[in-house]
Amino acid sequence: MKSKLTMTQRAGGAIALLALVSGCASNDTQRVDAPSSANQASAPAPAAANTSGGRYAMSGDAYPLEPPDVAKVPDAEPRIEQPSRAGNRSTYEVWGKTYHVLPDATGYEKRGTASWYGEKFHGYATSNGEIYDMYKMSAAHRSLPLPTFARVTSLDTGRSVIVRVNDRGPFHSDREIDLSYAAAARLGFLDNGTGSVKVEAINPEQWLAEHGGGGNAAPQPRASEQARVSEQARPLAANTPREADRPAAPTTDSAAPSPQAPAPQSPPSQEEAGDAVYLQIAALGNSEGAQQLQQRLQGEQPHAVRIMSDADVYRVQVGPIAPSQEPQARETLRQAGFPQVFVVR
Repeated sequence: MKSKLTMTQRAGGAIALLALVSGCASNDTQRVDAPSSANQASAPAPAAANTSGGRYAMSGDAYPLEPPDVAKVPDAEPRIEQPSRAGNRSTYEVWGKTYHVLPDATGYEKRGTASWYGEKFHGYATSNGEIYDMYKMSAAHRSLPLPTFARVTSLDTGRSVIVRVNDRGPFHSDREIDLSYAAAARLGFLDNGTGSVKVEAINPEQWLAEHGGGGNAAPQPRASEQARVSEQARPLAANTPREADRPAAPTTDSAAPSPQAPAPQSPPSQEEAGDAVYLQIAALGNSEGAQQLQQRLQGEQPHAVRIMSDADVYRVQVGPIAPSQEPQARETLRQAGFPQVFVVR
């Protein structure tokens, strides 16, 4: 969310964050991590999570500097999932207040204020141990089980999206839900920071029965909506987000000799294949930039490089990488100028 914190608020938030695992902020406030590790029976956050202090050093959340066309990002597809191992303890405490997690999302419907979170938390662990991707349709909620699929409808514009709740927050009584950057853009309240919404939990079994067993019937945004969202998703001149961590497009020098490509790594063994991961380098808004980055990476490290496209978002990922190779792969990428990567599976 867009926020401005005083030095006292930042110091207090930093102390609270030492004891908390993950969560979301809201507009004009600092995001906090929740539930606390002492109160949550959960698996540890994956090594993919970016745990540096950088996101807490920022004074507020921000738009991406080069936003892709999130108007074309599809809704989350409701499907039957087991409850997450992390983030579902029946009660947890944040800032001295106790919260209760619902045993079942069936029938949940509530109106309230939605906020959004973006660049500041992109690539960090959510409360259920996944990695937050601001360009996907996700959300944070204080009490819905993780994960829960929910329809969120703007009471101001009438637009509707389907999100997958995989995080905890926002921890302020006047907020109902925290939405990803993409979801907020689709609903039309990026500029305001908040919007009035109705949240309705979706029963996956009923959804699949009505829309087909493939779970692929989540409605796509209409063309007119795409045009409105594309315009709004551009960052405002008044915003001064931190310098983007994503890599710049590579430059070439015809006079310089081509460096010798590293020897390719052996693919993961059959035993390691099930645990193999990909290291995501960047999420770009155009295929040309993604292809240039792919070519550069192929010459600077030994693993395969793939591009995963989702609407107009192109994710550049290195792998598959066996667990035993991951530390060296991270170091190689760091030396190549990519210090901030995160794991996808």
